[in-house]
Amino acid sequence: MSTRAFQVGISLIELVIFIVIVSVGVAGILSVMNVTVLHSADPIIQKQAVSIAESLLEEIELQPITWCDPNDDNATTATSAAGCAAMPEGMGPEAAFGVNQLHAESRYQDINGGDSPFDNVNDYNGFSMVGIRGIDANATVLPGLGAYSANVAITAAGAAFGLAADDALRIDVRVTGPGNTDITLTGYRFRYAPNAAG
Repeated sequence: MSTRAFQVGISLIELVIFIVIVSVGVAGILSVMNVTVLHSADPIIQKQAVSIAESLLEEIELQPITWCDPNDDNATTATSAAGCAAMPEGMGPEAAFGVNQLHAESRYQDINGGDSPFDNVNDYNGFSMVGIRGIDANATVLPGLGAYSANVAITAAGAAFGLAADDALRIDVRVTGPGNTDITLTGYRFRYAPNAAG
């Protein structure tokens, strides 16, 4: 009667196959982690761009929308550009009167009184900045925001709501940042009494 010895352990071939399988698995996991680490800053950049756009859009939407410049004597009572004492404001009237508010007013107020700050929604039309700056007298680029830029476009949008063209303004704020970051936020500002078209 012969006795047969049973093998205990693993063979060299089994060990090599095990090492190959584990190596492929580890390589796959590391490649996924590499992609994750490379793009881990993207949400921060995206979130920062959205915050900048929201802040600028809110700043614009809080401005008045009147037929006349808010410094005009008839700003609260005029129901058309013709009702302004001297300073018409708005999408159409400014062009008709040859007034370009972007040269007369600025988002940044000079501490010596050299510039008047924007005081109406329409003043922001065409506004752009490279490097996000505060609205203080120095208009310095805020830390960490030098790679971002913002552009504002304001268009008459009343027809979309069944109103006169200048009775509603569409505000588009576009912010671009590092990489392929490109955010556009849109808001609307409506003309209301006592300055509604009459």
